[in-house]
Amino acid sequence: MCGVFGIYAPDRDVARLTYFALYALQHRGQESAGIAVGDGRRITTQKELGLVPQVFDEVSLTALSGGVNAIGHTRYSTTGSSRWPNTQPVMRHRQGRTVALGHNGNLTNTAELRTELAERGVRLETTSDTEVIAALICEHPGTLEEAVRDAMGRIHGAFSAVVADGAQVIAFRDPDGIRPLVLGDLDGAPVVASETCAFDIVGARYVCDIEPGQMAILDHHGPRVAQAQPVRQGGGAALCIFEFIYFARPDSRMDGVGLHAARVRMGERLAVEAPADADVVISVPDSGTPAAQGYARASGLPFADGLVKNRYVGRTFIQPEQGLREHGVKLKFNPIHDVIDGQRVVVVDDSIVRGSTTGKIVQMLFDAGAAEVHLRISSPPIVSPCFYGIDMAASDELIASDKTVDEIRDSLGATSLAYLSLEGLQDSTERAGNRFCRACLTRTYPTEIPDDLREGGRFRFEARPAPVA
Repeated sequence: MCGVFGIYAPDRDVARLTYFALYALQHRGQESAGIAVGDGRRITTQKELGLVPQVFDEVSLTALSGGVNAIGHTRYSTTGSSRWPNTQPVMRHRQGRTVALGHNGNLTNTAELRTELAERGVRLETTSDTEVIAALICEHPGTLEEAVRDAMGRIHGAFSAVVADGAQVIAFRDPDGIRPLVLGDLDGAPVVASETCAFDIVGARYVCDIEPGQMAILDHHGPRVAQAQPVRQGGGAALCIFEFIYFARPDSRMDGVGLHAARVRMGERLAVEAPADADVVISVPDSGTPAAQGYARASGLPFADGLVKNRYVGRTFIQPEQGLREHGVKLKFNPIHDVIDGQRVVVVDDSIVRGSTTGKIVQMLFDAGAAEVHLRISSPPIVSPCFYGIDMAASDELIASDKTVDEIRDSLGATSLAYLSLEGLQDSTERAGNRFCRACLTRTYPTEIPDDLREGGRFRFEARPAPVA
């Protein structure tokens, strides 16, 4: 996940605009937030653990005023722990150059690059892969554009990033296009972001997607988009399919497709593929709601709000620890007994990852008096972990990795369970399958995955405690 934003606008309050854009990107990361502002020569950064409104206030935004460009970041950790040194934007200083960098994604050759940098005497202060990118750029002797181009050729995996020095912002996307990145225009000022919803909140208009392997340079010359590295996927792309299923906000457009409409189509297709003899359709809010509306529309069943979501509790999926996920379910959802009691209920959700949250919701609905609970999932089973920036657990933690649909149904305690087919999902996106990374659903990865990444996990660069004698 993670959200990135960048702007070049010497006549605007770039810090405040970045702050509001990060509000729109809060769903992409809730662990920390940061803004770096350049004044033409120097960069000033403020970042802290917490949500955007917890990190910034009027005083801190005023201290960041007077800039010509800015980048911002909301973090969701997939390499490195959730602690202050790993917050972003990451700052690096070297031989008169200072850069700030924010990154969405996950590198697959981090261990190799960390070893190379260490052998060159380059010291890293954090355990995140983002600092590796920043170090490669900062150590390069050429211009910022040359440094970014060189780094893009050396880092592997998923990355959509924004980097700034005092005078420029450069946004760049990996040659597989796994993580999203878009270019916009704010009354003549260029902006970049992870999603188009960040443009809406600041009044910018969408211009284009930054395509795989491209960089966008934002400075006094205006925005310039260049193909910095060749596309690795034979002219195609590998956009994460889970952006369509779950991650991106429904009011965003991605690869030219409105995500709310795509999710409604997923629900409609699911109703055709897996009808249920039931009385009412409800959703697991909010991410399951568009598909539930589509399911109700196609099936002819009434749609109702059956679960109330406490909107002051964070998304349970992205809590760092499993214990917090399980504890958070009852804090987050509460059933509406008048809707559930005595009814045969179809409950639609976007996905099942570990299954712990879903099982508790099923039990909650039965406790509220449901006669039957028919689970309908608007994506195929998740059978394999993600190594490109999603905390999707190891294989042995994924409930569908070694269980049949019937076994999963029994484990969750539901009356029935059905998933959307891969073909149905793909048709709902209105894009060809070769435009997506679908590794979590198919076990086929668009890039090579090193053994250290498969085995090491998110904390593989953290200091290990000394053994007890």
